[in-house]
Amino acid sequence: MEVDEAEFFNRLLDYRNILYLCHRNADPDAISSAFALSEAIGGTVGLVDGCNRVASVLIERLSIEVVDKPNPTDYGFVVVVDTSTKAQLNDLELTKYCVIDHHTTTALTENAEFYLHRNSTSTVEIVYNILKAMGAPINRRVGIGMLTGIVTDTGHFKHASADTFRTVAKIIEDSGVEYGEVLDLMAATPQDISMRIAILKAASRVELDRVQDMLIASSHVSSFGGSASSMLINIGADIAFVGTAKGGNVRISARAKRDAVSAGVNLGQLMEDISNEYNGTGGGHSGAAGIDVVGDMKEVLDKCREKTKKILEASLGETSKEIYFEDEIKKLENE
Repeated sequence: MEVDEAEFFNRLLDYRNILYLCHRNADPDAISSAFALSEAIGGTVGLVDGCNRVASVLIERLSIEVVDKPNPTDYGFVVVVDTSTKAQLNDLELTKYCVIDHHTTTALTENAEFYLHRNSTSTVEIVYNILKAMGAPINRRVGIGMLTGIVTDTGHFKHASADTFRTVAKIIEDSGVEYGEVLDLMAATPQDISMRIAILKAASRVELDRVQDMLIASSHVSSFGGSASSMLINIGADIAFVGTAKGGNVRISARAKRDAVSAGVNLGQLMEDISNEYNGTGGGHSGAAGIDVVGDMKEVLDKCREKTKKILEASLGETSKEIYFEDEIKKLENE
């Protein structure tokens, strides 16, 4: 049953000992959303399987109490935060739960007691509207967390909407937090040497396709696929797919620039469609998405490339071609 912000809050008042459960490798959007709800309503913030670097710094700086790998049966009710698929919860079994999320794919809502879904750029924005509906104050700790969640989930506002900026302005006004405080927190996040190595490996292994002036990059690493795909966008790709494999499980992280989205590429829908072919899970946003499937990584990456090329070919009216670095180097040498 889908509910609005006021009804979501009122229904939670019927429960005690609430667990706000964040997806594996939880990001600041998930952590800060769970933290804000726990501060306003009461309850515990739980991590299914760790969190990313920025979220870790956020937890430390704001002194957020979290429980690692909680047992849902130890709690009276579970609020699944910023999570759209069971795979993101490591297939954890849930009985009495609700969902609050902003992703395109919302498979978890099927068996939920109730759920709140909005097409916002972050879950934090939905949580902010819940807090306003219940008249809850937003203190500095909650404000810093919420702003960090929005900044990171929108790619530093690359995927922000007008509503995003309105919410940011309201949070700053309500909490008294200065935006510079958030930037300072994020700048203090240490750079993992393993991540830097993975990013460089992804760049060295990249395969490129071109449709008109759009570049599609694909690569693979053993970890940090999300960071690697973002890096490929930053250094010139318009769409990037990076695969990671563990056993037979394959994870593809996908990113796209706004121009590519405007040209018809919707990564959330694309990832959902491909995941369905493998009976896996997938989805996300138009400019950032991912899938988890069982299969051959090269085959899945190739499928991502081919489907994206067809979308762009139809939109731009030009056939694609694969780019070979050796040929490009020879062209430069002959100029």
